[in-house]
Amino acid sequence: MARAGNTSTSVRATANSRTARNATPNLGPAQRFGNFLLDVGGRAFSAQSRDFYMLLGVTAILAVIGVIMVFSASYVDSLAAHSWAYTDGLHQLIFVIGGVCALTFFSLTKLAWVERIILPLYGFFIVVQLSVFVIGKEVNGNKNWIALPGGFSLQPSEFFKITLCLFLAWFISKNQQDIDDRNLWLKAGIMLAVPIAIIMAQKDMGTSIIIVAAYIGLAVLAGLPARLLTFTLLAASVLGFLALRVGSSTRWPRIMAWLFPNNPDPLDYNWQQNHGVWAIAAGRLTGVGLGNSKMKWSWIPEIQSDFIFAIIGEELGLIGCLVIIVLFVVLINTLIRISLRTKDLFSRLFVQGVATWLAAQSLINIAVVLDLLPVLGVPLPLISSGGSSMIATMSAIGIVLAVERDNQAGQAMGFVPQRPKFVAATRGRRA
Repeated sequence: MARAGNTSTSVRATANSRTARNATPNLGPAQRFGNFLLDVGGRAFSAQSRDFYMLLGVTAILAVIGVIMVFSASYVDSLAAHSWAYTDGLHQLIFVIGGVCALTFFSLTKLAWVERIILPLYGFFIVVQLSVFVIGKEVNGNKNWIALPGGFSLQPSEFFKITLCLFLAWFISKNQQDIDDRNLWLKAGIMLAVPIAIIMAQKDMGTSIIIVAAYIGLAVLAGLPARLLTFTLLAASVLGFLALRVGSSTRWPRIMAWLFPNNPDPLDYNWQQNHGVWAIAAGRLTGVGLGNSKMKWSWIPEIQSDFIFAIIGEELGLIGCLVIIVLFVVLINTLIRISLRTKDLFSRLFVQGVATWLAAQSLINIAVVLDLLPVLGVPLPLISSGGSSMIATMSAIGIVLAVERDNQAGQAMGFVPQRPKFVAATRGRRA
């Protein structure tokens, strides 16, 4: 009888709950959408670890700074090209919103599902990259863009960075027992060389350099033996030198003009970098003030993308530059901390690959603006104008957030992070 009473009580409670829901007035579309966003945001970003929020916070700060600086840096060129000063800035805001959507989606994705589609994803992006030869458009001598409706464009090579990080992490984790076998790294090198050859044929050397840097960094962290690392570096150097000489009619003269700045430069190969350095010098300690740059008045090409760090230096001064550098250091350090907390080898290698990719790209961009490297056409992650770079970078960070969520769940079940046995064993063999 007690069970029957409990059952009837439960039925009445359920009926009352349904009656209450039916009595609730219908919500409008805006309210339903707001509730949906709150629900997704709660599931994606609530009750996570310190490193999770640190990575999310630094990413958000860099993206907001990027929107502000793109608005400031681009309004002169936007006014000349589109008759409205805020076109490029508005586009950047749209890109950030799209990046946030991608980050949220991938932060809720299970890594096991991502791991199952890596090979199809790799093949898909090879096809997309090849399609650029047919339907692509040329920008500043590089044919690596696909035109989209509404004045937007897509750069597939930016998304290839995250695809290759996933592929290399998957490939190495599946063959960890053969880590000292040169055939393993030969296969990985061939799989890497195919997209790089396609990208280089589209005259995008900057992206190729970032991909190679990410591969070498990931290989070292995975335990690449010293003799194979030496061979890899020599091969990359030789192939890079050949690409400089035969890949473009202007690439080698630009390198020589950068190496010998006191020689005659009739074609002004050093124009961009010289004015970038002058912009930073003009900013001094505190800058000339947000929006008050003089160099953005058509003195520096690609000011809102590859050389936006120069405008940061001019308008926000040395203090602004140091803040950006510190934010990137915190970003990379947080990625490394998350990788050390990660038990799954595939996930750990992917996080390390993303850390290497973003570290190399930010370092190269800043070094180019400071005239420490020749111009390579590499954007500053999360800050430079560009939808493909923004969405690809935020997608990668979203996957890292998913990894950290799994780490948090593992700790809740009693997992204690340790030094990866695979890396420790590799170090032992190399010693």
